[in-house]
Amino acid sequence: MKRISLILLAVLTATFAWGQDITGKWNGALKVQGQQLRIVFNISKTESGYTSTMDSPDQGAAGIPVTTTVFENSSLTLKILSAQIIYTAELKDGVFKGTFKQGSFTTPMDLSREAIEKQEVKRSQDPVKPYPYRSEEVIFTNSGANVSLAGTLTLPAGEGQYPVAVLISGSGPQNRDEELIGHKPFLILSDYLTRNGIAVLRYDDRGTASSTGVFRDATTEDLATDVEAAIAWLKTRKEIDPKHIGLIGHSEGGIIAPLVASRSKDVSFIVMLAGTGMTGLELLPLQMALISKASGTSEADLKKTNKINGKIFKMVAKSNDETSLKKDLEKYLLGVVGEFPANEKPSGVNDEDFVKMLVNQIANPWMMYFMRYDPIPALKKVECPVLALNGGKDLQVPPAENLPPIRKALKKNKNATIIEIPGMNHLFQECTTGSPAEYGQIDVTMSPKVLKIVTDWVLTSTSRRQHP
Repeated sequence: MKRISLILLAVLTATFAWGQDITGKWNGALKVQGQQLRIVFNISKTESGYTSTMDSPDQGAAGIPVTTTVFENSSLTLKILSAQIIYTAELKDGVFKGTFKQGSFTTPMDLSREAIEKQEVKRSQDPVKPYPYRSEEVIFTNSGANVSLAGTLTLPAGEGQYPVAVLISGSGPQNRDEELIGHKPFLILSDYLTRNGIAVLRYDDRGTASSTGVFRDATTEDLATDVEAAIAWLKTRKEIDPKHIGLIGHSEGGIIAPLVASRSKDVSFIVMLAGTGMTGLELLPLQMALISKASGTSEADLKKTNKINGKIFKMVAKSNDETSLKKDLEKYLLGVVGEFPANEKPSGVNDEDFVKMLVNQIANPWMMYFMRYDPIPALKKVECPVLALNGGKDLQVPPAENLPPIRKALKKNKNATIIEIPGMNHLFQECTTGSPAEYGQIDVTMSPKVLKIVTDWVLTSTSRRQHP
């Protein structure tokens, strides 16, 4: 509201704002790399104040706990420490006018009661219905984890049994299309494969979109059991050739695929798309340094953050207890927080909150497992055909450091093909720098060259001729 000079009206205005009911849904939208990302805060009142959760509908995430919810004198503060998110706003004429911060990313964002429609981003590769194949919504169960996984099974037209590929997404909660910043890599890949005679199962990660469970508590090993449940379910389908069930994993999915194949005779082939050949303890410092450098971070700042990150990652890798790890990390980070480069800390965030954000982001079951997990032993045990692809400009899983150990681990596998594809980033897009900042700016979701390499290899591995 506009500032009113009359004292009486000012008092009435303040009282009115304080007494307003802010419970319920508040809708906003972020602009990320030119794309809309909807955010919903669900606020409830308690005896002691307020509590809330956050939804990210376009990422298939819901019910994310908000660490702090404070509403006083028309001012709203929402903090999600695990995601380094802080939202601050003023209530004016029924709308929260504020600023959304996540890490070093800051942008204006307003919240209102009105629902925001999803903006469909049309990419040139997006398939257009009707498809020349069958598409079925399915649900299968990982009974050991008490999780129901929702997905889509695409089947080539016509009767018969077909080879099938299970698509395994990268790290973080992903929906069945592995959707991000307007791209749907798994939709593109599944469409291409199925048009060429290969059935495909893709599914929402546990706790994401239409699948049940809790994603945050899941390690790479837990996610591997979801893949095993997918294989068991596919074996019950009459349209699937049980002798030709394969796995195609991207990024972390490229770790999960060989892990499952190393202990299952039901896996007839695997494709590793930007899979790793080293532990998380080795990979993450390398990844962060390359991305920071591509973003223009100075050598001096890189040196500072590399030193701090190295210590943090070693602490995580050595820890077996999440509670103790949080205490140790908080103590260490409070001692070095002043050494962080200015662009690493969100403006307006005090040191204690900044440290809590980092600790909650780092100290969790997934990270503790990922830091220690070495993919090499599993790769050595894989006997089925393997295709490992990495982009030459991938900064998240750099090929120079990851492909050699993968090649060495698979040296006894007579059906292993390892290829570095020049000019490709982590999503297998033709790119300029390989930086994640480019992903949303590139129209093509996945290079046609890569789609053909994967499809031809799968057809050869399953002794199928490519359809016209």
